[in-house]
Amino acid sequence: MAIPVPDLVRYSIKALSEKRLRATLTIIGIAIGPLALVMMTSVVEGYGDYIEERLMTLGQNTIVIRPNAGYDLGENDLDYVRSIDGVLAADPFYLTQAYINTPEGKKQVYVYAVDKDILFKAVGGLEIMEGEYPGPNDLTYACIGYRVAFNDKGERVFELGDAITLTITEIKSGGEVEIRRASVRVKGVFAEYGGAMFISPDQSIFLPLEAGRTIIRMKSWSGILVVVKSPALVKTITEELREAYSGKADVISFQQIAEVVRSVTGAINFITFATSLSAFAVAVAGTAATMITTVIERTREIGVLKALGFTDGEVTVMILAESLLMSLMGAVIGIALGVVGAHALSSSGLRIGAADNSIVIYAPPKLTVIGVLRALLITLLVGAVGGVFPAYRAAKIPPAVALRYE
Repeated sequence: MAIPVPDLVRYSIKALSEKRLRATLTIIGIAIGPLALVMMTSVVEGYGDYIEERLMTLGQNTIVIRPNAGYDLGENDLDYVRSIDGVLAADPFYLTQAYINTPEGKKQVYVYAVDKDILFKAVGGLEIMEGEYPGPNDLTYACIGYRVAFNDKGERVFELGDAITLTITEIKSGGEVEIRRASVRVKGVFAEYGGAMFISPDQSIFLPLEAGRTIIRMKSWSGILVVVKSPALVKTITEELREAYSGKADVISFQQIAEVVRSVTGAINFITFATSLSAFAVAVAGTAATMITTVIERTREIGVLKALGFTDGEVTVMILAESLLMSLMGAVIGIALGVVGAHALSSSGLRIGAADNSIVIYAPPKLTVIGVLRALLITLLVGAVGGVFPAYRAAKIPPAVALRYE
């Protein structure tokens, strides 16, 4: 007759409590596997989804053409891009970096000179919190990002109408350094956008297109923003542009970058999973060692049970139950600590770029039911694999031999 489950659980708990220190150490060893798996996988997937989402928000139908050194984009290039079937809009932009003075000291910002229409088509979800975007003739006015208008503590730094002095440093050929300064007035402030990888509105100052030539005195366009009619056309048009500008310009598709991010995230998840398996392998060995020791110490007890009528199958189930109980406890502890660790790890943020030219993004860990169940099932498998040999050995002990064992 099979052992009732409640009795099996009570017996397993009693057996483990008698060797409390050994059981605790084994449970801790088992917990490392699910902890690492849940924590690392959820953090990687969280950042992967966030980056992919922001790239797609930037414009899953947006393409950027950036000229290589020695090639300047001009009106002929703009006319060609606009003539391509499937292109909804295309306009040039200027881009440079500058320093501004704030109460906290110097702060690096990105300066874009771009028309309003193409900007809002290319960067989805961009909203003006107050004021307005400067018109084509408002060359000395700017719309500033949220992190320019406010500091990290949320305190106001620049109000509407305030003047901001841009200090632009450019290294020319031959190593000569040119320093340019320009003053602009705040006409609008963008709502907080969040890290956006290649375009970071929060840390940027936006001017009308013509201001790129007249105010910040850039001689050539930094690139052309291209908005395609449908995301389905992005790949075809990107390939056409890359063929046309091979060696002359880089053609960047946010949609294709998102696909690369997706594949990289998948690869990192596989590596994380494979690494976690090493912790599970150690847990199998630890569980097996603990259960073998338990069987040896309880040889006489097992003999008494078999003499009372316990079958080999019931003895096997009894020993396996102890192993599975330790695995279940290890899984619960490991998953709980993994969830806490994932949130702690994500809260520190992910810095992309060099210290003076970087953005920090924050993304919550992606904790899913499937991920938790996977960690739980693998951990229970650890208990089953680690306990099967000791259980088999216990079942095969002859009662007569066991009763004489000292």
